[in-house]
Amino acid sequence: MEIGKKLKEARMRTKMTQEQVAEALFVSRQTISNWENERSFPDIVSVVKLSDLFSVSLDELLKGDNEMLEHLEESTNVVRSNRKLIGAAIINVVLFLSMLFLAYFTGGNAYMIACSFCLMVIGMAFLLYQIVKRI
Repeated sequence: MEIGKKLKEARMRTKMTQEQVAEALFVSRQTISNWENERSFPDIVSVVKLSDLFSVSLDELLKGDNEMLEHLEESTNVVRSNRKLIGAAIINVVLFLSMLFLAYFTGGNAYMIACSFCLMVIGMAFLLYQIVKRI
């Protein structure tokens, strides 16, 4: 059985409305509806809170729903996430070098060099923000 059906059944068993569940989890009622209709999936923290709220084990909620397990694996896979971050850093450096290369062959235009420097600073600031956010 899929997690959406399990969540809806557990909510109905506890005689709670979607609004009440949403308030308990600090999300919108539409989010609860999306989870129950499997248009989106809850994150792992929400799954644990739902388990507590409905007095249902995590095993009961998660086992048998391969799509939900894949979602949780993807959203918590640190190695894959770090690879994406490294890839973004490499692309940023390549773009910066390309801009400098282009600026050099267009006569060393000061505006082009300044533009490439600004793009590099913005790109590195974004990457730094992503790194700090993970810590």
